[in-house]
Amino acid sequence: MKYEEVVKLPVGGREISIESGRIAKQADASVLVRDGDTAVLVTACAQKEPRDLPFLPLTCEYRENTYAAGKIPGGFFKREGRPTEKETLTCRLMDRPVRPLFPKGFRFETQIIALVLSAEPEINPDILALIGSSAALYCSDIPFDVPIASVRVALIEGQMVVNPTLSELESSDLNLIMAARDEAILMVEAGAQEVSEERIVEALDFGHQEIRKIIQAIRDLSGKVGKPKWEFVQASVDSDLEREVSEKSSGPILEGLKLSGTEGKLASEAALKRIKKDLVDSYPEEDEEKRGQVAEIFNSVKEKVFRHQILDRQERPDGRRSDQVRPISTEVGLLPRAHGSALFTRGETQALATATLGTGEDVQRVDGLTGDSKKSFMLHYNFPPFSVGEVRFLRGPGRREIGHGVLAERSISPVLPDLKEFPYTIRIVSDILESNGSSSMATVCGGIMALQDAGVPIKAPVAGIAMGLVKEDDQYAILSDIAGAEDHYGDMDFKVAGTRGGITALQMDIKIAGVNREIMSEALQQARRGRLSILDSMSETLAESRPGLSAHAPRILTIQINTDKIGAVIGPGGKIIRGMVEEYGVKIDIEDDGTVSIFSSDESSAQRAIDHIKELTATAEVGNTYLGKVVKVLDFGAFVEILPGTEGLLHISQISERRIQDIHAEVKRGDKILVKVLDIDRQGKIRLSRRAVLDDQKK
Repeated sequence: MKYEEVVKLPVGGREISIESGRIAKQADASVLVRDGDTAVLVTACAQKEPRDLPFLPLTCEYRENTYAAGKIPGGFFKREGRPTEKETLTCRLMDRPVRPLFPKGFRFETQIIALVLSAEPEINPDILALIGSSAALYCSDIPFDVPIASVRVALIEGQMVVNPTLSELESSDLNLIMAARDEAILMVEAGAQEVSEERIVEALDFGHQEIRKIIQAIRDLSGKVGKPKWEFVQASVDSDLEREVSEKSSGPILEGLKLSGTEGKLASEAALKRIKKDLVDSYPEEDEEKRGQVAEIFNSVKEKVFRHQILDRQERPDGRRSDQVRPISTEVGLLPRAHGSALFTRGETQALATATLGTGEDVQRVDGLTGDSKKSFMLHYNFPPFSVGEVRFLRGPGRREIGHGVLAERSISPVLPDLKEFPYTIRIVSDILESNGSSSMATVCGGIMALQDAGVPIKAPVAGIAMGLVKEDDQYAILSDIAGAEDHYGDMDFKVAGTRGGITALQMDIKIAGVNREIMSEALQQARRGRLSILDSMSETLAESRPGLSAHAPRILTIQINTDKIGAVIGPGGKIIRGMVEEYGVKIDIEDDGTVSIFSSDESSAQRAIDHIKELTATAEVGNTYLGKVVKVLDFGAFVEILPGTEGLLHISQISERRIQDIHAEVKRGDKILVKVLDIDRQGKIRLSRRAVLDDQKK
């Protein structure tokens, strides 16, 4: 490898550089990708001995070192711990576009590691990690020979922007990450504010143009530092044995696949396992190698039969049309103590979604590399083993569970009410009770209905649908609402969520070398028709949010106070606010802008707390009469507290209608007297009069 080669190119008005040959030289390949002050080191390594596994053993890791942003980790141990949600999601983004491009049958342990070494606050490092993954693989000797690249596309005030800053992204109607080859799109991940299908296609075209520039830069770098690829030859299959197994098993496999439409997924899987076992057992027990080949060929034949039925006969295993959604049933309010609950069933996929409303104390605090933030909406997805009839240990959420939860969260968040109008922390939990295709989209549908059941005033209902693709050369079929087998044997998993007005989230993964604009556009339009039919089914049970909150949800009342009165509500050392919390049994949150939120299960208690705060923050007005407390007596007059923290001067001449010789004989510290505000000068000094009150009483 030559020493230190760099390629640079403009992307989105900024310069991206890809460097290789200076650091991490013992890796099969390493690149340093920079955008401004953000730099990500990406390495690629592969073992030269194959693993005996039925899949590609590829792992992608992404880590954000806190020193990159000049920070020390919080917590007791003061070092980076388990991957954050952002790191986990970026690992998935790195994996999904490169995995389909490895040679078929490649079983060599391969690892891609991306380390954020420097972080500019306005630049998200994830796109650089994706670019670096492709560059490192393409420049290495690993047999990966298709360069790809990635960009983020935003839609700001109607204009497409590539690789926006984090500040720009806050005002964007679209946050779309895409990866592609020169000829086709490989992966899409997006959140949107009800953006139309046509605009999504425009964004994909716009991003693809920029991607092609980055791909050329990767080719240029490889031309300078790239290593010769080591030869990989896929293991050959005995053609006679392949033909024999196909003749014996094709018919039974077809019948087994069709059972999914009559007796269900489990019956179909059991039948196919039995067919496979009987076939393998028909060969001599002592010939283990041949029996192993038969098992592998059987799996290949099963895939071919499945694809042949869809492409040549337009028949899905369960008998549906290509654009037909499985039967849907919905139920709400089934959990009596939950704030909101919904059971969403589509075919053999079932999600139990619950919505919980919390206070400001329940927000999630996120300590991120580019800054700290708070989340007032969370969606958590659980996939217990019984949902697919399996026995496994219950562990913490894996990458798949985290990814599915974030996709559903992204789908729903655009329709949530503004925090100022509905100051609740919201948590949705989706427990998948049955699974046969697209449990993440069932989570979206169930989650929306749980919110409606809880009385959350959402802007519009959201539904989600998973689309599939089977493609051979120029022949293809797009499938709506794919089941498990169609996901497994198909070429694409394309999830689309949105309202009747537009898309709120989408995610696309493929197993082939990419899809073109026409297929993407057709899939989006077919998904829209399916989404609308699902929304119709959901509205039959609950068309809109309930008019009132759940009886078990906390009540929140808000009041706006002047920021200079915040201290009066809190009190010295928090004494006053703690006293109110204890007296009224409420929770009180005060924002820096003077917004005060009172949380209570009893609305009357919250109202009493509001009244107390109004007293604490009231402002004196000229002409008003107040029952004040004498706090200090001097020879020339007395200082009277007319409102909490607000004092005025009651001059000796204003105490009585008659002339007073000794003020101490008239008023004492602690006395409560009625006084009227005569004047408030520019400095805020208040003049009071007791004599004016006496005059008013005579009238």
